[in-house]
Amino acid sequence: MEFSLIERIRERTAQGREDVRLGIGDDAALLAVPVGQELAVAIDTLVEGVHFPVATAAADIGWKALAVNLSDLAAMGATPAWALLALTLPNADPAVVDGLASGFAQLAQPYRLALVGGDTTRGSFALSVAVHGFVPPGKALLRAGAQVGDAVFVTGTLGDAAAGLRLVQQGRGSDDARAAFLVERLNRPTPRVAAGLALRGFANACIDVSDGLLADLGHICEASDVGAHVDVASLPRSSALLDLFDDVAAGDFALSGGDDYELCFTVPLRHVATVQADLARLGCGATRIGQIVQGRGIKVRDARGQWLEPGHRGWDHFKA
Repeated sequence: MEFSLIERIRERTAQGREDVRLGIGDDAALLAVPVGQELAVAIDTLVEGVHFPVATAAADIGWKALAVNLSDLAAMGATPAWALLALTLPNADPAVVDGLASGFAQLAQPYRLALVGGDTTRGSFALSVAVHGFVPPGKALLRAGAQVGDAVFVTGTLGDAAAGLRLVQQGRGSDDARAAFLVERLNRPTPRVAAGLALRGFANACIDVSDGLLADLGHICEASDVGAHVDVASLPRSSALLDLFDDVAAGDFALSGGDDYELCFTVPLRHVATVQADLARLGCGATRIGQIVQGRGIKVRDARGQWLEPGHRGWDHFKA
């Protein structure tokens, strides 16, 4: 049964690449890293009931398992190439496997990303995906590198996924088109790969927003030994979020909600106009939300210029 499941995955995710010398079917894949490129590698695990609600469609889970990893490559300014998938299932259900593979393949195809191996086993429902991408030497975007005076930006909108999760938990995920939009943002995040590539040579530091803006911007500040000021009124929030939640809740979701997988990055002032124009052309946009300052930690300012103390600063796997 295990090998028939593997074959179902292979058939649905097949993607030809010349740099894949040997893919699924042997004890290991054989891959050729292009000359003049460094290999960027990331891995994430998604667990049922922790990273996706129990009733989530299999195709959405397959999409998200890859998306969260592509987001890591985006934050590094890397071009996706290959992936490995380790799948744990309580039962060998072909329909679930087909759904997972279909969602995975739907996102993989535009990037010509090849699934080159992995594993299947029995246990609690979970997926681990490892992705590999290429970046020219010295061009990777890092968390360290933010400079005092840099502008802080984010792509897209913030808080949608956390709001979508709240709606699912309340049984309101299909109330109307606005609720459906927020749940879609939770289940099928858009990895900002093109934006990450565009930021190479312009951004001083970058990270993807997986655990919440304050938590992830905090990682940049810690790695760069700087502080940051963030303006709540500047946070980009979707019309669906603002329609379904009051301003306080929408602000909390945007500051501390996870799973948006937008990019948060810092840019020297001389590059601001270029970056805004480039990301506008890509369709995701870039909103300036604050500034890098001397010191440590992040301070949050409301629309009146008053400093706030957020009650929650982001997701922690071992405290939530």
